Amino acid sequence: MKFSAEISLYPLADEYRTVIQDFVDRLATYEGLQVQTNTMSTQVFGAYRSVMEALTIELERVYQQVPPQVLVCKFINRDLTPEDLRAKGVEQHG
Repeated sequence: MKFSAEISLYPLADEYRTVIQDFVDRLATYEGLQVQTNTMSTQVFGAYRSVMEALTIELERVYQQVPPQVLVCKFINRDLTPEDLRAKGVEQHG
């Protein structure tokens, strides 16, 4: 099943930018996942189990590194990659 996740990670730490960048960089190493970022969030696209497995592993790692954090997630069981949306003629804003 195609799956899309939008996540925003807010480490409550002085070096929060480094924590976030390392988290995103590690997600991007997983085969079969497409990772895109913008100033507000990170989008992860792929098969359901692949996305959830990568998030489980990497969130545990980042929680061990910097325990106090806020995580906001949105999940949809659909391919929302920009390429798929363009192919379907869906106009994107932003």
